[in-house]
Amino acid sequence: MIEIENRRSIRKYQATSVDDVIITQLLESARLAPSGDNTQPWHYIVIDDKTMIDRVALVAHDQKWIRSAPVLIACVADIRARIKDDAELKLDDDTGLFELKQIIRDTAISIEHIVLEAVHRGLGTCWISWFKQDEIRAVLGVPEDKFVVTILSLGYPDEAPKSRPRKDLAAIYHKNAW
Repeated sequence: MIEIENRRSIRKYQATSVDDVIITQLLESARLAPSGDNTQPWHYIVIDDKTMIDRVALVAHDQKWIRSAPVLIACVADIRARIKDDAELKLDDDTGLFELKQIIRDTAISIEHIVLEAVHRGLGTCWISWFKQDEIRAVLGVPEDKFVVTILSLGYPDEAPKSRPRKDLAAIYHKNAW
């Protein structure tokens, strides 16, 4: 539970690069995540080019801190893992398809595997999800029938945020029914 207890949203990173071997190990952790019907709907785009990081930061409401991350990982859910036909689909935050909810949930599990493995390896991350699908897809070349769940910033932390308050277990724990 140490990784879970030590995880923080990091928004300031050292200029140190992250070795490709470590990135591969993080993605391997994601690959091993469970998914409904073993659909494995996730794809990852590793971004370490500063120009691309700047472009992502710009469409993520120009959050300046993003530019301090040496690596970003775009975490993309692929609805074709659930909908196999050739029907044209354009996914965005207002799409009401049940299958979209399924692939977002499954991809989120795999993303959190990356987050916890990163903490285990002395790295920090932060979920970035303040963007519009059309804009982030255009920057990353992601097809319209895919959904960018989040962009993870990744690097060696240059800050040590204190833990934030959490609700007591009694406030969130129910047994057998609400």
